[in-house]
Amino acid sequence: MGYIILSIPLFFLLMGVELAWSAWRGRHVYRLNDFIANLGCGIGSQVVGAFTRTAIFAAYLWAYDHLRVLTLPTSALTWVVAFLLVDLLYYWFHRLSHEVNFLWAAHIVHHQSEEYNLSVALRQSWWQGLFSWWFYLPMAVLGIHPVLIVTVGAFNTLYQFWIHTKAIGRMGPLEAVLNTPSHHRVHHGSDPKYIDRNHAGTLIVWDRLFGTYQREEDEPVYGITTPLTSWDPVRANFHYWGELIDLAKRCTRWSDKVRVFLKPPGWRPAELGGFQGPRQKDRTTYRKFDTTVPKGVRDYVAVQFALLLAVTTLFLFKQQLLPPWLQWGAALLIIWWVMDMGLLMEGHRRAVMLESGRIMAFALLGIGLAVALWTSWPLVSVALGGVSLLHLAMLAGTGSLPW
Repeated sequence: MGYIILSIPLFFLLMGVELAWSAWRGRHVYRLNDFIANLGCGIGSQVVGAFTRTAIFAAYLWAYDHLRVLTLPTSALTWVVAFLLVDLLYYWFHRLSHEVNFLWAAHIVHHQSEEYNLSVALRQSWWQGLFSWWFYLPMAVLGIHPVLIVTVGAFNTLYQFWIHTKAIGRMGPLEAVLNTPSHHRVHHGSDPKYIDRNHAGTLIVWDRLFGTYQREEDEPVYGITTPLTSWDPVRANFHYWGELIDLAKRCTRWSDKVRVFLKPPGWRPAELGGFQGPRQKDRTTYRKFDTTVPKGVRDYVAVQFALLLAVTTLFLFKQQLLPPWLQWGAALLIIWWVMDMGLLMEGHRRAVMLESGRIMAFALLGIGLAVALWTSWPLVSVALGGVSLLHLAMLAGTGSLPW
């Protein structure tokens, strides 16, 4: 079980502390709809990762067994070398993820939130792991054992959780060496002067060395240059791919169709107007995307989201005990679930129908688990599904849900 999954309780504890800080200071850094969307993306990322992590580790192991040029001992010096290499290679992966369109399509999800809080750290793309692992493959060739690569990589990722906050200001001399909340707030800014800056994982020295450092000046306008305007994690993970494919279709030359995916965000061929750089948002008129739904809907989503977290945790810890068809069934149900939570927070017309179908699928999956595992405890999903369906019907009856 990965260190990141085991750290989830700590994540929620720290988000609670940040929420208390924001209430104490009178700062509204959390919104329920944004929070649900952020964690929905993170849940999907972990579910997809449950199917890809083994293959990625196998690729590292194959490279280590067949291609390595050295065999580095397990020593303190090797750990230091592994840390520096992971951090350096992360910098270049992260930088290229902002400078190459197909990599940006796999990274953009992390930047879509217009808030800046610890939940944004958990807003991760479902595809980024598929595009990042080969950046670290040279470490296995060098002779660093795959277990060490993935362990150091996990700690590099965990370090970056705490820097997604407004609660910590500048940190004095540490700013010269470490990636800090101040540095990373810059990275999440959509202001032209902040875009494609401060790509560091742990050490900000890489940005200073390679010319991508930017000091925090005025508070950034967070998010992407063209806001997503949706709380749906499925749309969040696919929308930019759709934009790239649509742009490629509009290009008349095959070479330009390919360049669409290899050039930086904003690139267009001359026939479509050329490069379109980011523009500064007017702070006097800019408003964050928001939606308003009745309190009953918010309460329903909060209860369902708590249940979703429990089901996802169970899936991540017990996945290997399930037959493949149940693994895929549970994974698709979870993705369906996070999509419904987003659509409900948007007041989308399809939400009631989709959520009703999802509840019935949840109950059926529980029956499938009971049969596959020869145990009765998964049948609790039938009872929970019945209660959820009744709750949904009551909300619809009061006019709180759109039809």
